[in-house]
Amino acid sequence: MSDPGSPEVCGSTRDPAWTGRVFWSLGALALLWPALVLSEFKPWVLLEPGALKPALNFVAGFFPPRTDAEFLALLARETWRTVAMATAGLTLALLLAVPLALLSVRVLSVSAMAGAMAPMPLALRQVVRWVLTLLRSVPELVWALVFVRVVGLGPTSGVLAIALTYGGMLGKVYADILESSDTHACASLMRNGAGRVQAFFYALLPQTAAELTSYTVYRWECAIRSSAVLGFVGAGGLGQLMDSSMKMFNGAEVASILLVFMALVWLADRMSAALRKALA
Repeated sequence: MSDPGSPEVCGSTRDPAWTGRVFWSLGALALLWPALVLSEFKPWVLLEPGALKPALNFVAGFFPPRTDAEFLALLARETWRTVAMATAGLTLALLLAVPLALLSVRVLSVSAMAGAMAPMPLALRQVVRWVLTLLRSVPELVWALVFVRVVGLGPTSGVLAIALTYGGMLGKVYADILESSDTHACASLMRNGAGRVQAFFYALLPQTAAELTSYTVYRWECAIRSSAVLGFVGAGGLGQLMDSSMKMFNGAEVASILLVFMALVWLADRMSAALRKALA
């Protein structure tokens, strides 16, 4: 009788799937290489003397960060403007995303309970899906450039840009979260005479509230970063302040601004964790 620990019983120690993994790894590399060539990805350029020395000099200027009272007051004002821009933009995005998400969710369709959705609700749902696709397909930077020409320089263009792009993103993800939830309770309520709004608040929302809240806070964090980028095209806030600091090669100011961004992302992460814990 063979020993269970012998090679004859245990078999080869070689991974039986190694050939498949090697094949797909080589295939991925073969697809990635033309993409790197087409994008002219040349990281070794950073190590050339003409590029390395100015970069090191600029990074060296980060230390110590600028902390005088005048600049900190300016930094606090622009930080508040950035947070306000992101929050206002996300609030408008929610006002746009929530109704569009509810209109595009199949589980809240009365006609879909009998099987195939009726033609009119199906057409409405498809149109709403197209609207959400259009909104999130246009980057917020492009929307900001459009609105800067319409309303002029300032935070208003940034708020509107975030509202449109994030409205499409939030609506799409909200709809996917609601569609992937357990729909038995929702269907039961609607079969017993409850309206779609009641079914949403009493069946779908309680089981998806934590996930919806977590994603919303994450999008608020992304909106803060987006508002910084929008500042480079004249939307104000920390981005515009960083743009002027970088043009002046003032690394100390850039370092202080980056530290504020890190603090804002940390704050958003803590808020998300606290809200998930409260809704658990």
